[in-house]
Amino acid sequence: MHNHHNFAWREEVAGSPAWVVRKGCTPAFAGQRGFVGGSMGDDAGILAGVESATSKALLHSTVHGAGTVMGRREAMRRFSREEMQRWLRERGVHLRGGDLDESPMAYRRLDAVLEHHAGSAEVLHRLRPFGVVMAGAEVVEPYKD
Repeated sequence: MHNHHNFAWREEVAGSPAWVVRKGCTPAFAGQRGFVGGSMGDDAGILAGVESATSKALLHSTVHGAGTVMGRREAMRRFSREEMQRWLRERGVHLRGGDLDESPMAYRRLDAVLEHHAGSAEVLHRLRPFGVVMAGAEVVEPYKD
């Protein structure tokens, strides 16, 4: 399965060779499987690309994740650790580590994103998280985006 995003591949587009740059999306040729994640508290999905006018217009690409509704710094300011833990607990997800910049409340709901992009891929399976392990706030990640 593929979940590559932010890369370029040499492909044929409209009968001619071209560089296709997928920034924030993943390839989804008809039948090609891929993985798409939500927040740490949402379902993820295994998708397959579909053949459609939409897919062709998108150069056989689809989403790579739910995406955020705010930046990391805003999430750190807006939410408390208690709010995040309550949100996850209500969904039966246990969190070890992590920080508010990855708070699930800062993300779009994956179902809405997938519905909006239904013309590019179909959902084959849903994966429900029950545990998330991430580096804690005290861990410095120099390459964190």
